[in-house]
Amino acid sequence: MAELSPILKQATPVTVDHGEGCYLYDIDGRRYLDFTAGIGVTSTGHCHPHVVAAAQAQVAKLIHGQYTTVMHRPLLELTERLGAVLPAGLDSVFYSNSGSEAIEAALRLARQATGRPNVIVFHGGFHGRTVAAATMTTSGTRFSAGFSPLMSGVHVAPFPTAYRYGWSEEEATSFALRELDYVFATLTSPAETAAFVVEPVLGEGGYIPGNRVFFEGLRERADRHGILLIFDEIQTGFGRTGKFFGHQHFGVRPDVITMAKGLASGFPISGIAASAELMSAAWPGSQGGTYGGNAVACAAALATLEVIESENLVENARVRGEQLLTGVRAAESKAIGDVRGLGLLVGAEFTTADGAPDRETATTAQQLAAAKGLLLLTCGAHMNVVRMIPPLVVAETQITDALDIWSAVLGELGH
Repeated sequence: MAELSPILKQATPVTVDHGEGCYLYDIDGRRYLDFTAGIGVTSTGHCHPHVVAAAQAQVAKLIHGQYTTVMHRPLLELTERLGAVLPAGLDSVFYSNSGSEAIEAALRLARQATGRPNVIVFHGGFHGRTVAAATMTTSGTRFSAGFSPLMSGVHVAPFPTAYRYGWSEEEATSFALRELDYVFATLTSPAETAAFVVEPVLGEGGYIPGNRVFFEGLRERADRHGILLIFDEIQTGFGRTGKFFGHQHFGVRPDVITMAKGLASGFPISGIAASAELMSAAWPGSQGGTYGGNAVACAAALATLEVIESENLVENARVRGEQLLTGVRAAESKAIGDVRGLGLLVGAEFTTADGAPDRETATTAQQLAAAKGLLLLTCGAHMNVVRMIPPLVVAETQITDALDIWSAVLGELGH
């Protein structure tokens, strides 16, 4: 008898029977308010009728048409539709299956296009679990430990995590940019640096937004030294932050973006976008894959984009995100040292009385919430941040219900 790997640990005790919108129902019929969204994947909620219908119709026509062998209509229509929402100038797309694959495709493109070996990532970033992506990940050693040697050519610079440093955002940003210049002086010269790879909001690193001055500093240095600026939009894309892509909050132009998660409401599809000129600098044969651009996933992605537009979900994420962030900040607890977020990415960081990370209390809070019908996750280097990631379709009353449960959890903690 086969079993799941014992290393796979569930964050909640729930075994799901079905989902609808912002709710999951377990095998006993109990309803849970799902503020995990499959780690930011089910952007239009569980089983949105339009997405379901599109996937069902496509399954009956073509399930898989390998896209370096044949073309199919969902792939072509999705690419055309993405052209209306991608940042200006990013008019060429390569599809793959997972976020890690998208990161590796972006890395390969950057190295081939520039002829340079090194990349700079930022402390606290998460980019995936495959060897290259895990090497680029610094949100926790659990993602890269135990299978060294890792990939060479990756250097780490600070992200402006003001709360961790105990500084103002201005001080943290100034420090991060100074240290980036120090990395150039001591670890990788600009002439050997192909790209910066950065999340607009640290995801697994603790739901920490960047800021305009920091990203403008990256853009200026990228332009000055011929370095590519790659925004990892895998968790922040497709309306999650209250703009279509997270970097748009900061007015900074990317050279490449990576995307996945919320693109297809749960179907596995990812990709990178760049200018046609830059994408053409990839070496022939360097892009491909068996399942990339799967027909059913493309049909679901196209339907997802239609729902995001027709139901005004980007604006809903902005408004409901403000409601959620305000409510979590108002739920006072001495156990919470910081609350931050952007759109429907909100994190509450649990600390002890002396400011040390408090993983135990964060886990207790997350488990108490599940027992009360609210599904949440933890993140951060110390796993002491409780994160809230509801689907973009979340309603005002559902935010209110979640905040009521959260307040009850904090009251039960007695901190």
